[in-house]
Amino acid sequence: MFDEIPDLYDRLRPGYPPELFADLVAITGLADDASILEVGCGTGQATRSLAERGYRVTAVEPGHGLAALARQRLAAFPKVEIEISSFEDWDGRQRHFDLLVAASSWHWVDPSTGWRRAHEVLRPDRWMAILGNVVIARPGEPELYAETADLHERYVPDNPDWGHPPNEAQVRATSTRWGPPNEDQAGFFGPTTVCWYPAVQWFDGAGMADHLRTLSPYRRLDEGARERLLEAIADRVRTRIGDRIGRHYLSVLRTAQRA
Repeated sequence: MFDEIPDLYDRLRPGYPPELFADLVAITGLADDASILEVGCGTGQATRSLAERGYRVTAVEPGHGLAALARQRLAAFPKVEIEISSFEDWDGRQRHFDLLVAASSWHWVDPSTGWRRAHEVLRPDRWMAILGNVVIARPGEPELYAETADLHERYVPDNPDWGHPPNEAQVRATSTRWGPPNEDQAGFFGPTTVCWYPAVQWFDGAGMADHLRTLSPYRRLDEGARERLLEAIADRVRTRIGDRIGRHYLSVLRTAQRA
C-alpha cells in the first residue's frame, strides 16, 4: 500500500520526538552495544534515531520500494541492516535481540503470530516497544475532518473510515497495556509503560492533500475517487482556512519487558 509512494511517505508522515527515544533508552536500560530488531521500518524514520545513538539495528520491511529508500537514507550507518520480509515470514536465523521496536507498524502484524515471534527473538528480560502517532482534535482549532466532512461524504459516501478524531483526554485514557486493536492476549510481555508526546504538523492545502495520500484510508480508495476528494480538500484548505491547517498528534511510546 505504501510501497507505491516511498518518497511521499518519507517526506510527509510524522516522525517521533527526540524525547521519546531518550525515554525509551532510560526505561529499557539499553546498553551502548545493544542489538535492536525493528519491525516494519518503512523509509527508516525511527531507524535513524536509533542508528544515531550507535545501536546495531536489524530492520525488517516487506516493501521493496520503502526498503530501498531506507537503505539510501541510512547508508551512513554501517551498523544498520535492512532485510526485506514481513515479520511473520522473516527468517531470524536463530538471532536474538535486546529490544524489538515497531514504529507505526505493529497493527499490520498478525497478532496470532506476532506476539509469539516477538517473545522468541528477544533475549530473557529484554524489551519490546511500540511507537505511534494518534491524530487528535484540539478545542478551538480547525481540524481537517470537521472542516471537510461534507466533502468526504460527497465524494466517498458512507465510508466506515471517516469520522472525527478523539480529543487528547480520550486518547490518554488508553494508557493501559498495548492499546487497541492489537493486544498481547497471551501474556508474552509484562506490564506496559506508556508515555505521550504532543506534536503538530502544519500544511497548506496541497501539502495536506499529499499527506492524506500517504494514509491507508485514502490509499484504499479507488484512485479517481481519491483524487477528486483530495483536490476538493486542498481547495477547501486554500479558500476557507487561509491555506494553513495543523494536524495535531499525540506520539506514543509503549514499552514492556519480555515475560
